[in-house]
Amino acid sequence: MEKSIGVGWGDFSKNAKILIITNLVYAFVLPIVDIFVASYIMRNSNDPTKVMLYQLAIYSGIPLTFLINGYLLNMVNIKKLFSMGMLLSGISMVVMMSLEEISYFGLTLAGLIMGMSFGLYWSNRDYLVLTTTADRTRNFYYGLDTFCYTVTGVLVPIMVGWYLVNGDSLANEGVNLRYQTVTIIVFVITILASVVFHMGSYEKPKSEKFFYLKFHPIWKKMIQMSLLKGLAQGFIVTAPAMLMMTFFGSEGALGTAQSIGALVAALVMLLLGKYSKPKHRLLIFSVGLVCFFLAAIFNGLFFSTMGVILFMMFLLIARPVLDIAYFPIQLKLIDVLSKFEGRNEFSYILNHEFGLYVGRFVGAMTFLGLAYLGSVEIALRYALLIIGGVQLLSIVIAKQLLKKQKELEHEME
Repeated sequence: MEKSIGVGWGDFSKNAKILIITNLVYAFVLPIVDIFVASYIMRNSNDPTKVMLYQLAIYSGIPLTFLINGYLLNMVNIKKLFSMGMLLSGISMVVMMSLEEISYFGLTLAGLIMGMSFGLYWSNRDYLVLTTTADRTRNFYYGLDTFCYTVTGVLVPIMVGWYLVNGDSLANEGVNLRYQTVTIIVFVITILASVVFHMGSYEKPKSEKFFYLKFHPIWKKMIQMSLLKGLAQGFIVTAPAMLMMTFFGSEGALGTAQSIGALVAALVMLLLGKYSKPKHRLLIFSVGLVCFFLAAIFNGLFFSTMGVILFMMFLLIARPVLDIAYFPIQLKLIDVLSKFEGRNEFSYILNHEFGLYVGRFVGAMTFLGLAYLGSVEIALRYALLIIGGVQLLSIVIAKQLLKKQKELEHEME
């Protein structure tokens, strides 16, 4: 039975607590990787299509690394793989900062390395969360997780943004030098996160088959959700930087805008995670999708400084709200199906990532197609609106998935 009161820190195992602390430390890196690498490309090329091509290179590297990671888990300790994922994010930034010009080859190389970083980090992180938490604690886990990265999503952009702006007096070369300093700091943080993580003890998946092409019909619903989630991911990482650099032309403004409403959102995420239960996930998920759609509407209608601010406010709410609901739904379904089908849990994590990749690719190509056939302005204005509307279909799919999952659980009893 579900507890009548919320779960707390004491409900987590030691390994789960160490994983949370590790993610808290690494959360200081993610806003830099998500926001300021894109703004660096914009500053040095003034070409949003190059930002999207860089993102495509990242998205291509992620599923490939997920697949490779499945084989590596049979030979290499999961701690080393997870740590390498964090360290590669710094290496990718070094490659980017060392480019004399923002060339397509350089973008592709840096993007693929960053994709490898994300692939190693997220594939192993998803498995670690699955094996160190129980279904009843996952809302709180992701509540804490989103609280951490929402707070760092406020503090880091402000600090880094204004630090970069203070280099304006030194011309563009001065700003680029400060980007290099930020890259060094990223390296230090990833090393610290790795040291913390090695304090835990984690078991690797069983050495058994993990690559399948056919899955239970319920899993197809999860893949449909991953496709729609991937559509939005092609934009929620790079759109803020492209829009802010388009309308404000300053990393300082970018950092400040990222902080609007985020602290309030962080508190809401923490409370949602602590007091919500598995039965509330569909409602929470629906609210997140509606907020994303509203963000897209305001951006499309106004396409101005005010539109960007409203877009950022709703996006800062939408992202963590969606995560609190989406990931526990995914992990619970993996719990059920891995027992029902007798398969390695990692096989579902891998297959899910390929679903995300297809969605990300379609989303990115939607942007590039609108930019090529129309203009960059049309792409920035309407691609989000199209994808935000299509993504609302996830509400119906999630409802069907949860219903069929309950039926399967009853069948297994």
